[in-house]
Amino acid sequence: MNLNQPSPTTRREFIKTSAIIGTALAAPAILSGNVFAQENAGTLRVGLIGCGGRGTGAASQAFKADKNVVLAAMGDAFAEQIQSSLAALKKEGADKGYADRIKVTPEKCFAGLDAYQKVIDSGVDVVLLTSPPGFRPVHLKAAVEAGKHVFCEKPMATDAPGVRSVLESTKVAKAKKLALVAGFCWRYDIPRREFYKRIHEGAIGEIRSIYATYYAGRVKPMPPASERSKDMGDLEWQLRNWYNFGWLSGDGYVEQACHSVDKVAWAMKDASPIKAVAVGGRQTANNDGNIYDHMFVVYEFPNDVRGFLGQRQVSNCYSENSDYLMGSDGVGKSGWQDPVIRGKQTWRYRGEKTDMYQVEHNELFASIRKGEPINDGEWMAHSTMMGLMGRMAAYTGQEITWEDACNSKEQLVPEKLDWKMNLPIAPMAVPGFTKLV
Repeated sequence: MNLNQPSPTTRREFIKTSAIIGTALAAPAILSGNVFAQENAGTLRVGLIGCGGRGTGAASQAFKADKNVVLAAMGDAFAEQIQSSLAALKKEGADKGYADRIKVTPEKCFAGLDAYQKVIDSGVDVVLLTSPPGFRPVHLKAAVEAGKHVFCEKPMATDAPGVRSVLESTKVAKAKKLALVAGFCWRYDIPRREFYKRIHEGAIGEIRSIYATYYAGRVKPMPPASERSKDMGDLEWQLRNWYNFGWLSGDGYVEQACHSVDKVAWAMKDASPIKAVAVGGRQTANNDGNIYDHMFVVYEFPNDVRGFLGQRQVSNCYSENSDYLMGSDGVGKSGWQDPVIRGKQTWRYRGEKTDMYQVEHNELFASIRKGEPINDGEWMAHSTMMGLMGRMAAYTGQEITWEDACNSKEQLVPEKLDWKMNLPIAPMAVPGFTKLV
């Protein structure tokens, strides 16, 4: 079997196997061609949902992607975060010449747990979803149901029910002809596109194995409980330190190393792994957070192909973010440097270099203008599920099949949130004791 062809378990099979779509969703009314074209010719009003560093960056990139884009609304759980983001955008806008396109009035700054819905309902055309990943499925569903084009940061969910929701929203977005662009930025990197194109064309023969690294320093360390004020509820404490809680971030493997997971999936033409085993744990103090700081996951694909992914986020350690592809006729390496292939012919990328974060938005807005919306939904959900599969294997210490992962019923994200709610912190997983749900 040629491993450069999709295995029988592809993205489409993923949707079928997970038993998540079932019958076709009722398709809402689609804008007529004339109305759609007229909309695309005018000003596109952007709403930002999640006003942290990534959200601020995404808004800046939207301005640079299209000269007829205005920022019309902003939302975040915390009012001060909105003001901090707005100030940063105004400062950069004054330097870069887009300050006059920041149209966010005080009435269009929405704070609170329902801020996302208020932004969506404020009359915007495009929403940027950059809140913590645990909220992504709910925010995406609300956006596409309201007929908004979407930039959706990675990962797309922190549990399998969330991924299933994302796939449903993907189908609705297609029916409504809405653009849905994923924050898996490497797929929008020009050198990496050329590299994987050549890999898929057989530059190193059939892929035998892939070794990916995501070795980095600590991210958002958890503060000691003594810093928590007496009047701060459980939910606010966890939201302000969201990276350290599995229901919000998905763990470092899912939230950060998901880029490397996505590149393994890309190399395999998004064929689904058969199963995975993993090791992992926590070596550094985390106070009352509940995520690991290292994992090593082994994915098994058809024909005994293996994908190995090492993730560590510990300070003062060796750092690397690379992908090593071993094939029957050669090898390929892709990292922060220009990708290289050594096979029957040696190749190194020497072409155009662009900002992949900017390209995401350039292509998003261009697709809206053309009336040919991009929809990354299936593969972005597939890569997210691969990340969750690796986490499940590490947390339980068990071999996890693709079907196990896709059909998991473990729901980490509470259905209803309230500032005064009692929200106990789940204990950290213990391999051999923690069970797959």
